[in-house]
Amino acid sequence: MRSRSRRAFTLVSAGLLTAAGVLSLAGTADAATTLGASAAAKGRYFGAAVAANHLGESAYASTLDTEFNMVTPENEMKWDAVEASRNSFNFGSADQIVSHAQGKGMKVRGHTLVWYSQLPGWVGGLGADDLRSAMNNHITKVMDHYKGKIYAWDVVNEAYQDGGSGARRSSPFQDKLGSGYIEEAFRTARAADSGAKLCYNDYNTDGQNAKSNAVYAMVKDFKQRGVPIDCVGFQSHFNSNSPVPADYQANLQRFADLGVDVQVTELDIEGSGSAQAANYTKVVNACLAVTRCAGMTVWGIPDKYSWRSSGTPLLFDDNYGKKAAYTAVLTALGGTGGGGGGGGTSGSCTATYSTTTTWGDRFNGQVTVKAGSSAISNWTVPVTVTSPQKITTTWNGTPSWDGSGNVMTMKSNGNGNLAAGASTSFGFTVMTNGNTSAPAIGACTTS
Repeated sequence: MRSRSRRAFTLVSAGLLTAAGVLSLAGTADAATTLGASAAAKGRYFGAAVAANHLGESAYASTLDTEFNMVTPENEMKWDAVEASRNSFNFGSADQIVSHAQGKGMKVRGHTLVWYSQLPGWVGGLGADDLRSAMNNHITKVMDHYKGKIYAWDVVNEAYQDGGSGARRSSPFQDKLGSGYIEEAFRTARAADSGAKLCYNDYNTDGQNAKSNAVYAMVKDFKQRGVPIDCVGFQSHFNSNSPVPADYQANLQRFADLGVDVQVTELDIEGSGSAQAANYTKVVNACLAVTRCAGMTVWGIPDKYSWRSSGTPLLFDDNYGKKAAYTAVLTALGGTGGGGGGGGTSGSCTATYSTTTTWGDRFNGQVTVKAGSSAISNWTVPVTVTSPQKITTTWNGTPSWDGSGNVMTMKSNGNGNLAAGASTSFGFTVMTNGNTSAPAIGACTTS
């Protein structure tokens, strides 16, 4: 559960077909060409964390609407956002996200009801009896407001400590109500909305360790005693210090074997190029291999809005270009269109790729940029090659590269003024270094 105020260093590691029924997912485009629709074809969802204040940005909304079929409000449903003052609720920003999602046929994950962070100050100041009343009232009022609109709720988040103890985390709830507060929260949530799935969500539980073992024991106990829990969320924040664990799939499977759905809830993987793409592939393949893995949610859309943007951990670059990681995820989901011959559309221009000339050690690529229904004065198109490929020569544009050297952002250079429906092109030479795969062409954008 990533806060707008928490920094990256605070987090070091940072089957849908069940007896209860089938989750119906709407795809926004052909299953072969977008993340959400390709996941739906596999019986999964593919979602994104969404911030209400970005929905007015056309490229943001367009990418969300095209690529995803599940949304999670990033901060708008947290306690401090909806109940800053006791029993005074403000659902405005959260309602904006839910309304947008429903209008586009997307489902919504509710995030979150009980969490030690982003609590308004009045909560921590309550005595035990008042705190219990406030917790149950908060759960009930928020769930009542969204009853019938939320697919699954993160009822309790991050209740366990990091490290090797497997102990509960100190919080107002744990310290004043004791370990039974989690069970009470789940029972209150079930009473409030019997139709929503109820999840426990945490980080650093992606592989088998003391923390995940403690969560596993809790879930096993809940299932044995009839405590209403339907799903477990694995945040899956990965970086070089905390890579995708080798037992990731096995860990998801052991939780699923308890009779709960598992969900990848806050996925982001720091890095770039083929290494980042390979790690995303591991996560997607693991979810697809576990029948009760309901789906995956990435924690944001473009890198620039990530809670750890300096690590470029998402599937779209700052200009909404599709990164190599995007292509890898789409391919793992069984889709096509992220690589050569693909391209993207954003706003009022499109970009399409073709290979023009091939030699033994290199090839020339050409990208055709076409204006949409109105004239444009400039364009930008990202091009991603797969390591060890390198772009050595370019023409008809001004290139810049990311730190890995694998992502080139090409901007117009004297050829940006295009009438409606008119087109131009730019080109480049790729040294294959043994890899002849076509580059991935991101979305064409104008500004």
